[in-house]
Amino acid sequence: MKVLVVGGGGREHVLAHKLNQSPLVKEIFCNSR
Repeated sequence: MKVLVVGGGGREHVLAHKLNQSPLVKEIFCNSR
């Protein structure tokens, strides 16, 4: 699964970190508005 995380705060950072630990997530894209 590909995931887009939008935002540049601490919550988004933690969310991206936890998503990175999931075997279901193949790619993570981050965009800070």
